Amino acid sequence: MSKTYLIYGVSKGLGKALVEGIPTNEELVYGVSRSKPPFEQSNFTWLPADLNDSQSANIIKDKVKEQPINTLIYNVGIWENLAFSDDYQFETTDDLELLNIIQTNISACLLNLKMLLPNLRSAENSKIILIGSTWGLDNHNGKEVAFSATKYALRGIVQSLRETLREDKIGISIINLGYLATEYPLSVPVAEVIEKSHGQLIPLQDVVNAVRFILSTSNATCVKEITMPAMMDLNV
Repeated sequence: MSKTYLIYGVSKGLGKALVEGIPTNEELVYGVSRSKPPFEQSNFTWLPADLNDSQSANIIKDKVKEQPINTLIYNVGIWENLAFSDDYQFETTDDLELLNIIQTNISACLLNLKMLLPNLRSAENSKIILIGSTWGLDNHNGKEVAFSATKYALRGIVQSLRETLREDKIGISIINLGYLATEYPLSVPVAEVIEKSHGQLIPLQDVVNAVRFILSTSNATCVKEITMPAMMDLNV
C-alpha cells in the first residue's frame, strides 16, 4: 500500500534530505516550507506556510484535507540571532524574537499535531517524528535559553501525547540531534562528509537511517527517543 508523508522544513538541510532519502517514487509527499523547495517530481506537493503564523495549521489542513497520513515529521527549529556565538546574551535578546521562537518551534507544532491527528488515525501504522536537539537534554552546556526551552518542550510533547496516541497505536518519537553536516547533501558520500568536516559533524545519511529505523517498526512498538550527538561533541 502506498504511503503518505507530511514533512516540515523541506526547502534545505535535513528536511530536503528526508524527502530525498525516505519516500519511494510511488509514495505521496507533502512538504511544508516558507521558500519553494527544489523538487519537481510528480509525487511531491509543496505546502507553502510560515509557521510563525498562528493560522499555519489551518492552511496546511485545508490543503491536506482528509488524506490519510502515515508519517508526519516535524523538522522545525529556529534559534536566537546570535545563538552559538560568543556574542549571545539572553538578556539582550529581543522580546519579539523570543516569542517567534516559541511560536515556530512549539506553538505551531502543537497546533499542527492537533489539527492533523484525524489524518494520522485514518492511516495504517502511522508515525510522528519530532526533530529535537541535544539542547533539549539534561545538563547540556549550551547557553541559548529560548532555543533550549523549546527543544525541552518537544520531549514533553512526545512523552505526554504518547498517552493519547497509545489507543490508536500511533508511534510518536523524538530524535535529539547534535551538530549536523547540513552543507553536504545526501549525494556526498559519508566518508567525504567526515573528511571535510574533520569528523565534527553528523552526516545527514545517519539521520535518514535513524528515521528509517523508526518507520520500519510495527505498531506494537513505540520508539520514544533517540539521541544522536556527534562523536566529538563535548556539549553533552
